Order: sequence, then C-alpha cells, then structure tokens
Amino acid sequence: MRRSFTFLFLFIATTLSAQVPSLSSSEIFQNIKKLNVLGSVLYIAAHPDDENTLMLSYLSKDQMVRTGYLSLTRGDGGQNLIGAEQGYNIGVIRTQELLGARRIDGAQQFFSRAYDFGFSKTKDETLHFWDAEKVQGDVVWMIRKFQPDVIITRFPPDPRAGHGHHQTSAYLAEEGFKLAADPNSYPDQLKFVKPWQAKRLVWNTYTPGFTNKKPEEEKTPFISIEIGGYNPILGKSYTEIAAESRSQHKSQGFGSAPQRGERIDFFLHKVGQPAQKSLFDNVDISWKRIKGSEKVQALITSTIKNFSVNKPSASIADLLKINTELNRLDTANIYIKAKKEEVRDLIVQCAGLWFESNPNEFSAVAGDLAAVNISVVKRSDVPVKLVSLGWIGNKKDSLVNLALNQNELNAFAIKAKLPDNLPISQPYWLEKPIEKGIFQIDKQQDIGYPENRPATVTHFTFDIGGQQFTFTRPWIFKYADPAEGEIYRPFEIRPAVTTTIVEPVYIFASAEPKTVTMVVEAQKNNVNGTVKPEIPAGWKSVPESASFTLENKYQQQYFSFIITPPIDNQEVSLKATAIVDRKTFDRSIRTISYRHIPSQTIFPVSEARLAKIDVKTTAKNIGYIAGAGDDVPTALRQMDCQVTMLNAAGLSKDLGQFDAIVVGVRAYNTEDYLANYQAKLMDYVKNGGTMVVQYTIPGQKVKQIGPFPIQLGRERVTEEDAEMRFLVPESPLLNTPNKITQKDFEGWVQERGLYFAADWDKQNYQALFSANDETESAKEGSVLYAKYGKGHYIYTGLSFFRELPAGVTGAYRLFANMISVGKK
Repeated sequence: MRRSFTFLFLFIATTLSAQVPSLSSSEIFQNIKKLNVLGSVLYIAAHPDDENTLMLSYLSKDQMVRTGYLSLTRGDGGQNLIGAEQGYNIGVIRTQELLGARRIDGAQQFFSRAYDFGFSKTKDETLHFWDAEKVQGDVVWMIRKFQPDVIITRFPPDPRAGHGHHQTSAYLAEEGFKLAADPNSYPDQLKFVKPWQAKRLVWNTYTPGFTNKKPEEEKTPFISIEIGGYNPILGKSYTEIAAESRSQHKSQGFGSAPQRGERIDFFLHKVGQPAQKSLFDNVDISWKRIKGSEKVQALITSTIKNFSVNKPSASIADLLKINTELNRLDTANIYIKAKKEEVRDLIVQCAGLWFESNPNEFSAVAGDLAAVNISVVKRSDVPVKLVSLGWIGNKKDSLVNLALNQNELNAFAIKAKLPDNLPISQPYWLEKPIEKGIFQIDKQQDIGYPENRPATVTHFTFDIGGQQFTFTRPWIFKYADPAEGEIYRPFEIRPAVTTTIVEPVYIFASAEPKTVTMVVEAQKNNVNGTVKPEIPAGWKSVPESASFTLENKYQQQYFSFIITPPIDNQEVSLKATAIVDRKTFDRSIRTISYRHIPSQTIFPVSEARLAKIDVKTTAKNIGYIAGAGDDVPTALRQMDCQVTMLNAAGLSKDLGQFDAIVVGVRAYNTEDYLANYQAKLMDYVKNGGTMVVQYTIPGQKVKQIGPFPIQLGRERVTEEDAEMRFLVPESPLLNTPNKITQKDFEGWVQERGLYFAADWDKQNYQALFSANDETESAKEGSVLYAKYGKGHYIYTGLSFFRELPAGVTGAYRLFANMISVGKK
C-alpha cells in the first residue's frame, strides 16, 4: 500500500517519557472514582503563590471535584530569587511554575488580564492602576465559563489582606459572584457562555504566614474542615501533595517541607447561601443533577467495583459503555463535556497507549518544511487500531488502519509543510503592549488560558472496541541530556531572523560616541539582508546599516554601530530592524531556561533606551556581590565603571583595590558565605572603602549588616511618584559629583523602594530622604548613610534594581553619587 510517509517499526527496551504522563493503577482508580463526582470549586486570589495548595489538593483529590485557581495576575511585579528577569519576564516564569504546581495538586489554572505592577497598599490604588471594568469582567467571564458551585477567596476584601492586590481579588470575586448571574452584566460574554449563579462564596480565612485561625467574627457563619487527610490510593497525605505543589514556586523561594498530621481550615461565609457543615451543603454533586443519567451512574459504580489493579485494561469495556451513554445525554452540559474528556483519558491510560510527535529541531519558521517523528505504542492486550494520522499543514488525514501489537513501538517519519500564516510563538498575552495595567487580548475566548494553545499538532484517531477517538498532541522537541536524562522542550515558530541589542540601556555622560552591538540570528538556513539602527533625528550612527549573510540556521553575526548623541540631553529609543526579502523584522529573541520549567522563548520588539544625561562618576573600579539576581552591574558598566563580580573566592582576596563594593538585592538573605566575610567588609569600609548595600529583607544571614546597628523592616513606598523630601540637603550623596534635584525622581517605575530600615543608630546614620504613600506617615529608612573610620557605608531600599535597567536617568545620577562618595 502506498503511503505519504515512511513507516519505521522499531523495538526498544528503554522507558520513554511521554507528554501526557502514564498513570499508575492507583492513579487510574482514583480518576475512575472521580467520574462519580459532579461538583466544582473556583479558588480566587491575586498572584502565583497566593493559592492554598493544600486546599486545592484536598478539593481535587479528596472531594474529587473540578477545581480551578484563578490568579488575577501572573506575578510580573514580584521579586526573583533565581535570576535577573523582571516584569513580564518573571511573569512568564511564574506562569510555568503555577502550571507545574497544578500538575501536582490536580487543579486547573486560569489568569485574568491584570498586569502585576508591584506591591500596592490599597484596593483603590490597585483599581486605579488596572482597568477595573476589564478585570472585573474577566472574573465574571471565568465564573460563567467554569460554572463553580462554590467560590473560595484566599483574602478578605479589606486591609486585613495586606497587599492591595489581595484585597482587590476578594472584592472582585464577591462582585463577580453577583454579576455573573446577571444577564445585563457583560452581555457580550453571553455569545459564548451563559449567566451562572454559584451557591455560595466563602473566605478561606487567611492569617499572616498562611496559618489559619478560627475566625473572630463569631456572629458570621463559618465552617471548619479537616483537609490534611491521608489518601491511601495515592500513598500521600494532602499536606505532602501540597508541599510538592508549593515548592514549584522556586522563583519566590517557597520550597516547602510537608507537615503531616491534622490540619483544620476555616471558611467564613461571605455571599450566597450559608453553609452549615460542608462547602457543598444543598449542592448535589452526584449524577442526580443530570437528567436521565441513571444508567451512567450505574455503569460508573460497576466500573469502580470491578476495577483490577493488576489489569486496568479490563475496565475498558465498561468505560466504552459509559462513553456511549454520555453521548446520549446533553453534550453541551459542562459536566457531560468534562466527564467525556475524563473517560477518553482513562481509556488511553487503561489501554497503555502512548503517542507523541517530536520534530527533529526545536524551532522552525512559518512556510518551511519540518521533519517530525510520530511515535505510537500500545502497552496492553486490548485490541486497538490506529485509524489515521493528521497534522498541521496536511489537508486531510492520512489513513493508516494499523492494528497495534502489544508493546511494539510504531514510528512514522513525516515532512510537514508549515502554513505561511503561522504566528510566532509569542505568549499570547504579550503580543501587544500593556495598556492601563492590562494585557491586551483581542478575543474573549482567549481570556483565562494560562499559556498558548499549541498551533503545531498531530491528530491521532484510534478505534477501540468499535468506537473511534481522536486525540490531539502538540509537537514537542526532546533530547537526552547527559546529566538530566530525557528533556522535553516546546516546539517554537520563530521569525526568519531576529535582531537583539546587547544592552537594554546606553548612557551617554558626554558627547562622546558609544558602541552599540547588535546580534542578528538566522532562524532558518540561507538568510541574507541588512540590519540598521533606527534612531531619532539628532543622533548619528556609523555605519547607517550593514549587510549580513547567514548560511546556517541559528548562526549569529555581531554588528557594531558607533552611536553619537546630540549636544542636548535627550532620552530616546533605538530600534534594530532587519530587511530580508523586502520584509521587515524587528523582533529580538530571549529564551528563559531553568531546570524546573519548560524552556520559554519570547520575542520582544528589538529596542534599547539611549540617554544623553549629565552623570559623573569618580569611582571606576567596583566590586559587586550578586544577590537574588539583578542587572545593576550592567548599569554600572554603562557609567564606564569596571565591575568585578565577587563571590567567596573574590572576597578572600585584597579588597583595597576597589573604589566601592556594591551588595546586590537580598544577598544577605541568599548567600551563606557573606557571614564569613562580614568582618572583612567592615574593615574594608573602616580603612577607606565605600560599601553600598541594596535592600535586604528581615531574617538576613548576618545579624548586623552595617558598621552600626540597623533593624530592617518591611516598610515601602509603592507610589513611584511619591514626593522625595531631602532631609540632609548638604549631604555629599546629594551634591557630589552630581547635584541631585527633584527632577531626578521623575519617571521612576513601579515603586520608590521597599524593605526600608525600620530603626537605626541615629547618632551614626543619616537618613537622607523622607517619603510616603498617600494617606500614610512619612518613612525615612530608604537611604541611610554613615561614615565609618576612613570610609563610607550606605544602606538603600530604593529600587535601583528596577530603575537602572529601565533607564531611569535620575537613578543613575544618585547611584553614581553613592559609589563615588569616597573617591574625590
């Protein structure tokens, strides 16, 4: 029989990792039991790591209800303990961490369009930044789409929640509870969903440290539930599952050890019908809620009773009967849809079916041919026929009609022509610029999804027991790492060429030119074109453009352009564009790669910030102790400083060579070795050195981080335009070598600062600034300056780690003064 692809029948003995993990018999049995439960809960909070993973584990694996977590944001404004990513880049990381957590605790993950702009102190401030109408609409949309019986919030809608985003998440949830049932509210959504009234909304009472206490509001109904039980089928308690889930939040440093034993959680009534004993009081979570489902329930009960741990495939006949009966019910019903998917997945698991598509490379360009290996194996004695295969770019499925032999791997090598109009694999929420604190997403149906729905897929159609099932699997690249073993990487669609500017900011302290380096990278073979920097009038580039010829895919070529600024001070954007075959390409490329998440590639517009400013620096040789990850060393180099990164080995050498030593954010929290060198650092200062310590959170590994006592706190100023009052106008930090004025505090991003000093030795430290958010008292711990011996010591909670990479020129001038204070 002639076929459009090549069959490669292989026999292998090694174990393969699949995109959809194979389940053990006990896990299959757990999921069969779940078929008998028809209930749902939507948990709502503000950020990744806000969710109560223990509660999600209990709901999903003990109560066995459909469980969802709606995080309003992707955590874009949080700190990063594992790298230098900030803003939407850390949001990409935390999105994947949440998905990893959900794979463990069994809940589904959703997001609104809200951008995490950093710490906020009030609900009003949060809703002023966000487009409140849209975020509220997203909450309503997810309630209508998920149709929860019960809604749970992690926080109260008031100051007890602390963070303004926390308050807002509870407020929008309570409003959404009512609005979702109102057909006059967000009527455009009703093209796709219908109004939905949940039975109740409760607050899973939160107290600092995530330790729940009995609610004090004795007059308000509440219930208590023991959620720390042990699941003998899974061989774990829910506290153990929850700890594994929470430990996925590695960028936030939330690795958790399981606490075995009883755990009581409290649920305070907020809206709807109060519960008396259970979250599901007066909610029928059995098949009785579906008309005409008696036969389905009887079949499921029989399947549970007859399940064989030694032979899960014996349950396939019953599962096929259940599938037949489900098709006779209202397939538009959300529970029928969900149970059909669960049954389909159980049939695959019980049959031991494993199938996937693996391209030979991890990326391609739209319009190109992609070589893909399709693999299918059946690891049971149940008769299964592979009827057909279909893939993107193939106009109709290719008939196979192949009876699968037990434990025989069937491999098909294909060449797929990718459609010319395939979009690049940019995370869908980053396709457009953020506006009014909102990711711009055009399609209503896209809102809520945690990540892109794969564009490159293969369809597998099987005949099992006379019924046909079609499953879709994304293409995914895999390879063997010598240390880690088999690793999967998402398949990417890339632009034909990318242009990346090496530095995000270029600071011009004079009219002298600087070299801007651009990297042109081919994402396919044989790419020829020109690259040029696009700059405003008044700036000059030599050369104006350059030609490139890249024969091989992933080949890079570096180009240097001499950029001369104008005489006057200016802040402008530089854009790198490439012209290939009369098409313009202006995307850079960045792959975010950590062991605990799949590699994520994003394609930001290729641009950098150019700033011609008056900034002088007398310190030139800087030692830098890296903390939790920041780009401050890059900014120092932009001020023509030589930067030496210092670790334990570097600190063991002579420090007198450095004009200043800068300590990165949270270094005193993350770097154990600093305790061994603190005395030496203080001697460095005493002997004439300058030391600048960026923010540290309470609980540092060194009891006293300065030459005189400092007590660290959690105070911060979140309003980036808050007035900065000068307490010591004559201080050298405000005058030399740059005269600091109020203008230097214009254009700051996200915040003024965080983790200010709460108390300090007033005789030896000078507080330089007073600042506060609106309606709050003044805070003076943002910058402390002390002379110690012959040297100078500075502690600062100002967020230089955000401002310098963002090109905030006033931050450069102030930081230059700090490192220069000891170098006349």
